[in-house]
Amino acid sequence: MTTGQRGEQRAAEFLERHGYVVLARNYRTRYGEIDLICAGAGCIVFVEVKTRSSTKFGAPREAVTLSKQRKIILAAQQWLAEHPTELQPRFDVVEVLVSGGLCRVNHISNAFEVS
Repeated sequence: MTTGQRGEQRAAEFLERHGYVVLARNYRTRYGEIDLICAGAGCIVFVEVKTRSSTKFGAPREAVTLSKQRKIILAAQQWLAEHPTELQPRFDVVEVLVSGGLCRVNHISNAFEVS
């Protein structure tokens, strides 16, 4: 299992422990990929997971650039077209820092919005 896959698994476990239901993993479209799609807190949540072994080059969330956000939004619009819902869409980022045997998860709710 790669570091990224391990981070996505930890993120999914974290979200499930906090009441979210994982509906899809690694949803791929021609626009890009959404790591996790979850339902919870009255929302359909599109989650970008960023896993790092250190913050030497910045916080993991900093890798979710405007360009990456736009791709996630387009992919989310396609998912919503295929899976209509009354739930409010939301875009979250989950940072996973893995160091040795330790793993720290930081869930950033509503990390960015459609502009």
